[in-house]
Amino acid sequence: MSTQDIYILNIETATKNCSVAVAKNGHTIALREIAEEGYSHAEKLHVFIEELISESNLTFKDFNAIAVSQGPGSYTGLRIGISSAKGLCYALNIPLIAVDTLQSLAAQIKINEGTIIPMIDARRMEVFSASYDQNLNQIQAVAAEIITEESYQNRNDEVHFLGDGASKCKIYMDKDNFTFHDTIIYPSANEMSFLSFEKYKKSDTVDVAYFEPLYVKDFMITKKKVL
Repeated sequence: MSTQDIYILNIETATKNCSVAVAKNGHTIALREIAEEGYSHAEKLHVFIEELISESNLTFKDFNAIAVSQGPGSYTGLRIGISSAKGLCYALNIPLIAVDTLQSLAAQIKINEGTIIPMIDARRMEVFSASYDQNLNQIQAVAAEIITEESYQNRNDEVHFLGDGASKCKIYMDKDNFTFHDTIIYPSANEMSFLSFEKYKKSDTVDVAYFEPLYVKDFMITKKKVL
């Protein structure tokens, strides 16, 4: 094994997709993932990790860092992934890298111009979203929003929507300059591979002891009136 090779274990559990990737120098060399309604992350995550390490002919000591999807997303899913990532970092004494969940979701498409808006389903007509340019630079911060008939109607640029949150918003957003990538539903550890590698090269890591998931602020909840 070359001393110049950088191996990163990438963990994505922010949504229904439980996904793990082993990356070598920013390229995925092994991937396991499954999306189930019942959120099987607690049962599947460590099994996937063990299988991938064996498949890649590596040991835990070969990894230079652990990368984890930081959110937004499912509270339970994020806690499972981040707890596992922190445990591995402590045990192996290696750095922890936090990857923007929406950015890795946006990375599943390539565009020449326009804006990529990934959306993660929250509940009802609520989503977590952000905006990225063709180079995956964030141009609108991660936010929680409620989709209505007025959402994005002032946009005249080419906009690409993807994620499980975008599919339920489609009925409200039917402008000619809107493209929905219906086959891209969940973020995956696969796209985390090059994102985490870029962060590793810049020593862009987080404090293992104090790092917390990006939950984003709560949605406004309207209480029912008591008659």
